[in-house]
Amino acid sequence: MAPLGVLAFWAGLWMAISRYPSEYDWRYMTISSLVYPERNPSGYLWAWSGIVLCGLGGLGWVAVQLWRWEQKNVRGLPIGSYALGLGYVCMVCSPLSPLWLIPKSHDALALLAFIGICIGMVQLTFRVTERRLRLRALRFPGSPCVYAGILASVPLLPILLVSATQAYVSHALPQLPWVGLEWRARGAPLYLSFAFWEWVACGVFSVYTTSLALLTLNGGPA
Repeated sequence: MAPLGVLAFWAGLWMAISRYPSEYDWRYMTISSLVYPERNPSGYLWAWSGIVLCGLGGLGWVAVQLWRWEQKNVRGLPIGSYALGLGYVCMVCSPLSPLWLIPKSHDALALLAFIGICIGMVQLTFRVTERRLRLRALRFPGSPCVYAGILASVPLLPILLVSATQAYVSHALPQLPWVGLEWRARGAPLYLSFAFWEWVACGVFSVYTTSLALLTLNGGPA
């Protein structure tokens, strides 16, 4: 379910981009530009479908993991699974929020989706990696927790970098408008673009989601 959801996500966004009424440069244009009917009248439904199907696929995967947790009577609260589930719920609701006519609802839901998925990815990646290293008794210098922590911290990097760059832009470049093609025309550095790091974060989350889903396919609960 989760890998199919990831595939639907990228397929839906690709179709939405191909139907965008003007030039779309992913480096300087956010995903939000694809989901608003007034900005992308011919392709927004494709973006909606991809995002919603990805969220539903993730929810199905989380539900299976929680069911396995209950069946095996595993002790401890699966915080990562609940955070991941909350993130996927917000992901499903995010593209539909423009219909609610609530100001900034899309931005809030998108942010909550990123936070929930990020927390879930970090916790589950650490747990799965640390457990597999111990079970395989692989001989690495240092503790398995160190390697698990390094691998689990990767999803945090795009979010930390985008936060740092936005703080810098607000302080040092207040004359710049919200990220868009005007940034490219002005020669603004790519690494300061919110859109660039947003797409990078989606790519990182996609790889981690698919990897975690496959690693836990035939094993116990994450």
